[in-house]
Amino acid sequence: MSGQAAKDSAWGNVSSPTSVERPCAPRSSATAITGPLGGALGAPDVHLRDGLLAHWQHRNLRSTLPHVVEQLRHAGNLANFRRIVENPEVPYAGAYPFLDTDVYKTLEGLVYELARPDTESEPVAASLVDFYEEAVDLISRAQAPDGYLGTAFQGIPPLREQWADLAWSHEMYNLGHLVQAAVAASRQLGDARLLGVACRFADLVVCRYGDDGEALYGGHPEVEMALVELHRETGDPVYLRQAQLFIDRRGTGALTHSVFPPEYFQDAVPLRELDSVTGHAVRMVYLAAGATDVARETEDAELLEHLEYLWDDMVATKSYLTGGLGARHSDEAFGDRYELPSERAYAETCAAIGAMQWGWRLFVTTGRADVLDAYERILYNAYAVGLANNGKAFFYDNPLQRRPDHEQRSGAETGGAELRRGWFGCACCPPNLVRWMAQLQDHVAVADESSLTLALYASCRIASQALDVDVATGYPFDGLVAVTVTRTVDRPVTLRLRVPGWAGAAAGLDLTVEGEPAKARFEKGWVLVTRQWSVGEALSLRLPLEARMVTSHPYVDATRGAAAVLRGPLVYCAEQQDAPGAVDDLVLVGVESHERADDGVFTGRPGLTGGVDALVETRAPASSALYPDLDAVAVSIDASDAAAAVQRMPLVPYFQWGNREPGPMRVWLRQK
Repeated sequence: MSGQAAKDSAWGNVSSPTSVERPCAPRSSATAITGPLGGALGAPDVHLRDGLLAHWQHRNLRSTLPHVVEQLRHAGNLANFRRIVENPEVPYAGAYPFLDTDVYKTLEGLVYELARPDTESEPVAASLVDFYEEAVDLISRAQAPDGYLGTAFQGIPPLREQWADLAWSHEMYNLGHLVQAAVAASRQLGDARLLGVACRFADLVVCRYGDDGEALYGGHPEVEMALVELHRETGDPVYLRQAQLFIDRRGTGALTHSVFPPEYFQDAVPLRELDSVTGHAVRMVYLAAGATDVARETEDAELLEHLEYLWDDMVATKSYLTGGLGARHSDEAFGDRYELPSERAYAETCAAIGAMQWGWRLFVTTGRADVLDAYERILYNAYAVGLANNGKAFFYDNPLQRRPDHEQRSGAETGGAELRRGWFGCACCPPNLVRWMAQLQDHVAVADESSLTLALYASCRIASQALDVDVATGYPFDGLVAVTVTRTVDRPVTLRLRVPGWAGAAAGLDLTVEGEPAKARFEKGWVLVTRQWSVGEALSLRLPLEARMVTSHPYVDATRGAAAVLRGPLVYCAEQQDAPGAVDDLVLVGVESHERADDGVFTGRPGLTGGVDALVETRAPASSALYPDLDAVAVSIDASDAAAAVQRMPLVPYFQWGNREPGPMRVWLRQK
């Protein structure tokens, strides 16, 4: 059954959100979502049609989604809902109380695929449509009469007691992901069934923890941004108020802290007083994303200013070169400022997704181009590396170095596969990858009645209030961005394009309209062309995509004396398969970039991509001693200089490492 056929048969006559019972609050008009550069455009106004992001979405539909659905069935996530409906005495499948969210996240991603406008030419597999229908039906029927829904807390006997341990129970986290799936289904498919379920559960939480309830909050943030989105979808201010309460209460120490200290839960001081991002990295960035939504909707300038400070400090002192977040395995947490060990980087895939959720909200709210620079670095590196080329294997944590005797580990599990895994006991990352991949088009452009802003570069069709365009580009492997106007209005319109920070001075950009130098102005990371556009007119922007070497702040002890290679937003790494000697013995002396024919191994789509070669010398350690005498080492290095030979070796985009046989890998290489 095609996606359109499924919509016609299954969702055409479902009840609208207005038919949902509302025990706690009446409805009001929906809140407008705009920022200084306009409102975010999403499906179907932005349609990825070619290039790397479109390829990722195609792989998501054809490979990753079917694999994830199969794993959810095998692991028992969906069966947990069935047991509540059909046989409550069947034991709960799994050890974690948040396994319902893996179903919710998968549904959120699947909804976007079912709603994509080209589902007639590229139909969604019938098995995926069946999963959607089965899951929605089971979720709806598993909900308790009072609105509660959490399969680990239902059944006979339940795995855990309801509302007994908010620090670890993840009950509100479960609600958050349910809401996000429900809002997606309502917006993309016009299917309000899950929205009714989500509203009833949210209303229960409001009654229990609202202004007149207990002044508590969940241990794992996520519900805050979901509640704001529920407010936007239903127009009900009670959900926004509840999100605000959860944000303002955190840091009062009301949670019962166990296993880890209050900092792990971001519960040591109020968010508005937090000096730096801290604790469990995923919890922190989810909290900040929700707080950014609250600040935007309530026009809380003080909160927004503090969130900008936290973002800037995080990017400047606690982010890996790849954009990854989280230096510590023990508690999946941020470390101290500049504590960024390469081989022990946790950099959880979910933290990358959470950071992009925060960054996009911050960008739309402030219009800051530099926030998008960090977002883009995360997208093409810390996020993309989490998924194998075949779309069926995943990294949970994402180190920047793998030693020859390294064993990849994941969460609390022991042992570990040498490369990506097909699934995890705690499988939060795979379905998170699925839902974000399906929504990539929602994070490309913003617009208002007089301007269109290209925030990220991808081949796509964009429809906006003032201007429709086709964008053609091979970015991030090619720096040429060609924009052709397909519809316009009878007045001047501004086309705004981002100038990434790595591109250097905007004045040196190659920017033309109809082959002639464009009249443009530059402001804080943007180039603006304002004119009366005509259908068929073409603008061309060429960004200087040359390989470059970077070093790190001297406080980052782990990479002191080393260098890394980037080209545009892509971080590159050395894999043992390509090295002339042991990866650990490589000394980086230079770098070159060129166009290299790709055989499809790395991008999955043969063609011309940006090639990056490192110029290296192979130097074994000057001494086998763990702590040799410095003078002796210096003498040994001087003696070996004449014998060292420079060799050329290809580097691999970091997001592509680990797609061949196991072997050592390094992002940071020694310098002389």
